[in-house]
Amino acid sequence: MSGTLYVVGTPIGNLGDFSPRAAEILRTVDFIAAEDTRVTLKLLNHFDIKNELVSYFEHNKRERGEIILSRLLNGESCAVVTDAGMPAISDPGEDLVRLCRAHGVTVEAVPGPTAFATALAVSGMSVGRFTFEGFLSVSKKSRREHLEQLKSEPRTMVFYEAPHKLLNTLHDFYQTFGEREIALVRELTKIHEEVVRTTLSEAIARYEAEKPKGEFVLILAGKTPEETPLSLEEAIAEAQQLVRDGMSVNAAAKEVAAHTPFKKNDIYKALL
Repeated sequence: MSGTLYVVGTPIGNLGDFSPRAAEILRTVDFIAAEDTRVTLKLLNHFDIKNELVSYFEHNKRERGEIILSRLLNGESCAVVTDAGMPAISDPGEDLVRLCRAHGVTVEAVPGPTAFATALAVSGMSVGRFTFEGFLSVSKKSRREHLEQLKSEPRTMVFYEAPHKLLNTLHDFYQTFGEREIALVRELTKIHEEVVRTTLSEAIARYEAEKPKGEFVLILAGKTPEETPLSLEEAIAEAQQLVRDGMSVNAAAKEVAAHTPFKKNDIYKALL
């Protein structure tokens, strides 16, 4: 009889959020599959948990996944954890769960904190309906294609982003969506937890002036039916921002004209 894979949520910051059930599971399984064994070892040491740790992350998930599956099929039990939050949410744990289910291994959830749900709850944004988009691709082409698919999305959109990529992502948002409301939530449950509720243009100005710190959850307003079209002045300002970002005057005028009622030549002349 095969063992059980436990999908165990761990704290996203405050260790007080670690549940008694999660701690008990990590103590009693045969081994723990961790995204970064160094990070998980700190958690285990804090709660005086002694257990075998094996690494399971993006770059070894195929080979290590088969090894973990073999042990499970031989009757052992395993807990899969990520560095913070619930495994399998923008995380290679998704592949391990899929592999286990495909081979009839029992998978059980041990719920814990999740960054996107926590951020939504404190953002003050409209969260009755939302779409989780995770991390954007590092490929410029893939990022642009992803965002273009969301231009008409009416639901609130949720993204994860690292601090060193934040400003580029905000610029990409502005270029694709124009002005929108956004909540930038960082360092959840930690000492420096912060929610910045603002607009895209103001967010860009803020993080051009100060270096972003901490991991971010970005909660971006969806498109609303009553959105008013940009004025010519706003369209020109958007094109000017694109030029500042390194785009040619001709390309910027063409980009803005494509999603506004104004002619490319009118915007082009205003940029000269």
